[in-house]
Amino acid sequence: MRNMSEVLSRLRLFRLALALSALAPLVCVAQTARQPNVIIIVADDLGYGDVGAYGSKLVPTPHIDRMAREGVRFTNGYVTASICSPSRAALMTGRYQARFGHDFNPTMRDPDVASLPRAEKTIAERMRAAGYRTGLIGKWHLGLEGEYHPLSRGFDEFWGYNSQAGFIQKEQPGDERLSLPGQPAERKNRYWRGRAPVEDDGYLTEVTTPEALGFIDRNQSQPFFLLVMHHAPHVPLEATKPYLDRVRSIGDKGRRVYAAMVAAMDDGVGAIVARLDELKLARQTLGVFLSDNGCASYVNGACTNAPLNGFKRDQLEGGVRVPMIARWPGKVNGVSVRLAF
Repeated sequence: MRNMSEVLSRLRLFRLALALSALAPLVCVAQTARQPNVIIIVADDLGYGDVGAYGSKLVPTPHIDRMAREGVRFTNGYVTASICSPSRAALMTGRYQARFGHDFNPTMRDPDVASLPRAEKTIAERMRAAGYRTGLIGKWHLGLEGEYHPLSRGFDEFWGYNSQAGFIQKEQPGDERLSLPGQPAERKNRYWRGRAPVEDDGYLTEVTTPEALGFIDRNQSQPFFLLVMHHAPHVPLEATKPYLDRVRSIGDKGRRVYAAMVAAMDDGVGAIVARLDELKLARQTLGVFLSDNGCASYVNGACTNAPLNGFKRDQLEGGVRVPMIARWPGKVNGVSVRLAF
């Protein structure tokens, strides 16, 4: 008679096989004349309960919801860490970040300690080797110095910044900021285009999207891999009037500003989907949307991971279970997938 550990092991393998059969359309590349494009859009500290497709009645996310409606909505989608840089390190390498000592957000000046180890091969390097043009737009958080720069880690194009940035550079009437402990009221952004510093006074979420669209336009005639790493809705919580006007019915200022930030990011998702449709690339493109981890408790109730317990920094469901959606017209069609191991 088999012992219990063997029985449980076989059960887990069986459930894994079922899960992989559900995911097969995502990982099996169609035998076509051209390899499919891949776009991964990553939100920063987005709450599980702050997306319409995951039950939110308060935060408007029609474009993310469209991706879910037309693709796969993962109800048990997990990241490997409940904090920004380690989660991104795992996404970039396909390995648990603990295997190469990247368990915490970088705080030290030494680039060998504060960056993604050079020994780790990135997804961009692998995609480039497979014939893809590769691009990174937005937050990197894995080191900018020398050989740790995205252009040295497999990306052909880069526009963005390493870690935190402010959202509003020039405050206008009707804009709102939420003051939180330890967060500076003003922050002048410096971005990088390739290895050259550049400045832009626009609202951070808005200036991110045109950079992503430009990459798609420049590379539409060849297979491309694009990472769009938003900073929203991470602190500092700052939103401009056009987005706030959509959520004026929300009385609590924190919830209102946060919801407006998510709405701005959702517009960016919609612009990318629309551009793919316009260029007739939608059926050649696998698009994935997810958050790097759950939303944070230190925003004092501005966000929610409901119905999950816990927040960013916690090893609870609210820290590591995230909104995760995949869309590939003609390959993946309106279903929900539950992964349980």
